[in-house]
Amino acid sequence: MADHQEVSVTLPSDPASVAVARRYVAEALSEWGLPDGDGAADTVRLIVSELATNAVQHTFGQSPTFTVVLALEREEWLRIGVTDSHPRWPRRLPAAVQQDNGRGMVIIRWLTAESGGRLSVSPVEGGGKTVSVALPWHAATSPERDTADRRCP
Repeated sequence: MADHQEVSVTLPSDPASVAVARRYVAEALSEWGLPDGDGAADTVRLIVSELATNAVQHTFGQSPTFTVVLALEREEWLRIGVTDSHPRWPRRLPAAVQQDNGRGMVIIRWLTAESGGRLSVSPVEGGGKTVSVALPWHAATSPERDTADRRCP
């Protein structure tokens, strides 16, 4: 496998694009050796789904598209980035608001921490931001993890 593999897709900021982003990422992960149905693949798809949903719902029409980038670096880190052109960054919402809305970033933060990863937000030249998640790849594909998964109901 190459030291760096990367795929990206730019989609319209439309609710139907969230499912397209999930499928796109699932196909790339499968090509890189992480099959659909694997727990780590499910985690990555959920993170992408939540990030894409945020890019669609919270840009208020100010970002006509969003871009999903998936990069595998030296088979050590899987980097997920979702970029939109809306200037407002994600923010923590009060718990009362999160009951009906705003739980996406909570889910993303939890999945990232649970996987031993890192979450960051960075500005994009010309406006907007990229929300990035870096997950250790070895944790997703190690033999010990496969054995542990088979023991758990």
